[in-house]
Amino acid sequence: MDNKRTLVTSLLTLAATGLLVATFYSPIWWVSLTAPNYPPEAFPDGVRIHFHMNGVFNGCKKVEKAEITEDIALDCVHEMDTINHYVGMYPIAAGGPIEIAFAPFLFFLLGVMLLGFMIRQPKLRMAIMSVGFAGIAVWMYMTWYGADGLKYQSAGYIHALVTAMDQDTDRDSGATQLNSGQALIERLKEELGEYYVPPEGYEETGATTVADDAKSANINHLRGTFEIDMERMPAADRLQWDGSGRQMLTWHYQLNLGRYFNNPEEIKPLANAISIAAAVMFWGILAAMMVLVYGARKNSGLFYWLLILVPIALPVFFLLDYAAWLFWYGHNLNAMGAFSVKPFMPTVFGQGKVAQFLTHSYPAIGYGLMMAASVLLGLAALIRRKQQQEEG
Repeated sequence: MDNKRTLVTSLLTLAATGLLVATFYSPIWWVSLTAPNYPPEAFPDGVRIHFHMNGVFNGCKKVEKAEITEDIALDCVHEMDTINHYVGMYPIAAGGPIEIAFAPFLFFLLGVMLLGFMIRQPKLRMAIMSVGFAGIAVWMYMTWYGADGLKYQSAGYIHALVTAMDQDTDRDSGATQLNSGQALIERLKEELGEYYVPPEGYEETGATTVADDAKSANINHLRGTFEIDMERMPAADRLQWDGSGRQMLTWHYQLNLGRYFNNPEEIKPLANAISIAAAVMFWGILAAMMVLVYGARKNSGLFYWLLILVPIALPVFFLLDYAAWLFWYGHNLNAMGAFSVKPFMPTVFGQGKVAQFLTHSYPAIGYGLMMAASVLLGLAALIRRKQQQEEG
């Protein structure tokens, strides 16, 4: 009987783990703005964006109608940023930068925790969790502090960093289809003329630039923007590119905050706060892993049950974090906005209204997968709990 329960618990946990993996690659939540000046014929879903665990992505689809011709879909991330900035809201990329940057490590952390929960032998559990956590720690350190650490990040995260600066991918420039890195470089060449210097890692070939793949192109794309941005700064404030996740987070966050509201007195403290919070997150994850390994030495106690209770609560954590950032957006309006509005709480779930815009905010398929995983893990926890009670 005990073996059967152990098998059922393991199968439920494995199925939930698979759902969490699918969650990482799926849209978790979507938000849309509709208004009379965005007619449904041209904007069937309004101005729509999708929140993923590793970034915010365009939710608008290319409209294919006889009376409307679009080569590519409208970049609705940029469109929503443009709409929001009129009332003083910061760009979408200003929200959740730490959570998004650390999402791959956190999901692997949850995976190791669930693997540990499935193993009933404390010594074996501690050994496997120690190896898994050590691998995450090395990966996280190389990504966050190592030179060229961005190459260890997810491709989606890198892509989201690029599109957040309104430098989207796959722009057609006549005879040649350009990827994101190529598109930016071509734009920089046009703007800088004779002062343009190709970023390292790129090879000039006629009118276009060649990169190994989309991810490396996007990283070089970010490097080119970074180095040009440094040239505009006073010499004392200039930094050398090291390609680390830490450097990218701080620079990218500050750059996005200043896209519409270039006020260094307000922006620098916010960027510094994010940098400090990211360091706390880094060392906090390492501390949490050590505590969990210590708690894994027995089959009872709070730390043991955290192995499954934390993954179960993931939908709640997401909603709390999402609502907190929406509150921050609505209560940190920049005075440089074109219109003055009172601080407000954007709609978390359902339909709301801001000025002439209707806002729609609803869960997407990823949140459903996350909820399904929580249900399976809840069942696994109940079976394990009953099994332990009967064992005395």
